[in-house]
Amino acid sequence: MLSLGGIDVFGDTPGVANTRATLSVAYEEANERGIEHLVVASNEGNTILQLVSEFDTAHLTIVGVTHQVGFREPGLDEMPKEIRQQLGDKGVKLLTTTHLLAGIDRSLRHGFGGIYPPEIIANTLRMFGQGVKVCVEISMMALDAGLIPYGEDVIAIAGKSRGADTACIIRPGHSTAVFETRIMEILCRPRP
Repeated sequence: MLSLGGIDVFGDTPGVANTRATLSVAYEEANERGIEHLVVASNEGNTILQLVSEFDTAHLTIVGVTHQVGFREPGLDEMPKEIRQQLGDKGVKLLTTTHLLAGIDRSLRHGFGGIYPPEIIANTLRMFGQGVKVCVEISMMALDAGLIPYGEDVIAIAGKSRGADTACIIRPGHSTAVFETRIMEILCRPRP
């Protein structure tokens, strides 16, 4: 890992290989800065399980944001029931809902062509990397669901495909005020 301008950069290898380092950066920054809420993207639950197993998270609120049911195939929930139970037993709040920057707009694009405002926002955020886009999205989704408080910084953890490779400090706005969202700091990420 290399530090450039205060951002830890993992090089050209995104994904699961960076999960432990990303979780460590996020955990240390949360403790150092007094940030009480971690929002973690996790399709199957493995990243969240690693976080709560390897770090003392009892003093933190952990919100896990999963893919919506039907994301990979109709009716499929990618997170197994036993993993949901384990995470719930450890106090993790789980959010499974339609993705903020996709949803109905993606369906219209697939059905009729064209591009819609949420996809423009998503693609603009991807210029910083897929993980940054997901960090912004899951933070806003967690705020809209009432799982994190309004007006406070959170640390969001995400990545490309599997595992975690990006952590950001974000002050999310509600989806009805998307441009109130602030990316306060990118803590770590791979090169986009």
